[in-house]
Parts: sequence; structure tokens; C-alpha cells
Amino acid sequence: MIALWIAIGAVLAYAYGSLHIVKQYERAVSFFLGKYWGTKGPGLIFVPAFFAKLQRVSLRIIAMDIPPQDVITRDNVSVKVNAVLYMRVKHPDRAVIEIENYIYATSQLAQTTLRSVLGEVELDELLADREKINGILKQIVDERTEPWGIEVSAVEVKDVDLPTEMKRAMARQAESERERRAKVIAAEGEYQAAGKLAEAARVIGTQPATLQLRYLQTLIEIASENNSRSIIIPVPLDLLTPFLDAAKKVATGEKQLPAATGTPLPSTAPAASRQTA
Repeated sequence: MIALWIAIGAVLAYAYGSLHIVKQYERAVSFFLGKYWGTKGPGLIFVPAFFAKLQRVSLRIIAMDIPPQDVITRDNVSVKVNAVLYMRVKHPDRAVIEIENYIYATSQLAQTTLRSVLGEVELDELLADREKINGILKQIVDERTEPWGIEVSAVEVKDVDLPTEMKRAMARQAESERERRAKVIAAEGEYQAAGKLAEAARVIGTQPATLQLRYLQTLIEIASENNSRSIIIPVPLDLLTPFLDAAKKVATGEKQLPAATGTPLPSTAPAASRQTA
């Protein structure tokens, strides 16, 4: 009788030791006598003790930090780049059978892929087109980890650490570019202003009274701004043109007068008197 109770207790203890609770976000990969027996869970599962072994695999997304990598870009610029990788186990059996440590292997693969991909791009592309680079990294790592039962959802480049000399050079380049744009904008403004002035001159040329009104408006603006100072009123050259022409004629006449008086005129009066005599 005692032996029976001992046997019942042993069976109950063995059954209790063979029961396992698998959480909702986990799967249990079981092996019976060393052979793959199936993927179980979630919930209460039975795995015979001493004959079978199970390994739990989490199905949740893992955010893996890729440490900073020394990268030399295509244009021979040395930078340090770190990134983050998001992955999850899609096939728990492959993650256990095909690879010893899928987290470590994926991390190493992501580091080497980051160095190789960034070595084929230039610095400007790395800084300006990260979305394209992230897509290339994600595609390569996902294809390489697919036989392991791993699904990579995203690879994002977090930070690009540039050398101090390169930062100064980029600052000078940006400053020069800003100056170039400022000069181009100023030149375009001068060109547009010249066109508007030419158009205004054509309008004023058809209506001479417009020039006089503009002249009076300028005098009003000067008087309102500098009412305590002396005002210089410009005189149009059209008003001075008659005086300049008269002065020019007088100067021309004075120069020709000595030449005209120096020539003796023929006298006809004495000849007439001689003939009469």
C-alpha cells in the first residue's frame, strides 16, 4: 500500500514537473530525445520531464542598438555612425535550430552591413538621404536573417559624428553658398528694378507732366524729412538749355569778329569821284 502511494506521488510529481506555462508573447520550442518535437504555446503545455526539453522564444519586437562604427565614405571622409535595428522572431523553430544565438548574430550582421553600405555612399548623400540608406540596410539585413526565422522591420541611422575639421569646412561651404545666393538675389533685384525704371521712363516720356509731378513730390518728401536743414533744389537741364545755347552763340560771335574786321573792304567812292573829274 505504501509503495502504491509512493508510485502515485512519483507520477504526480512527474506530471507536475512536465507541465509548463507559456505566456502569450512566447513560444516553446520542444525537443524529445534530442529531436525537434514541435512549437507549443501559449498557455499550459505538457513536456515530459527527463525525456524532452523546451526552449522559450519571445515573439516581441526587439530594439537593438548598433554601436558606433568607424566608416570611410566613398569621398574618403572618416565618420562614426550608429544606428538602431528593430526585429522580431517570426519562426521560433528556425531561430533555435538554425542559429545558436540569433540576437548576437543579427547584431554582428547589422554592424558589418552598416559599414559596407555606408562605404559606398558619399557624405552628402549620407546626411541628406537617410531614408534611402535606411531602406537599403533594412532590405539587406532582412534577406540575410530570413533563413534564421528573423523579421527585420526597420533599420534607422541615428547619429553621424563628423570630425571637427569637416564641420568647419561644411560651415564655410554653407556660408559661401549663402553669400552666393544673396548676391544672385541682389542681382536679380537690380535687374527687375532696372526693368521697372525703364518702363517708368517710357511712361513719363509720353506724359511730360508726370515728371513735373514726380519732381514736386520729391521736394515734399525732402522738406518733410529735413525741415531743419537747407534744401538743395535741382534745376532741370531743359530750363537751362536756352541760356546755354545763347552763351554758346555769343562765344562763337566773339571769336569770328576779329577775323572779319581784319580784312580791308574795297572802297568804291574815290573811284567814282575820279571818273567824274
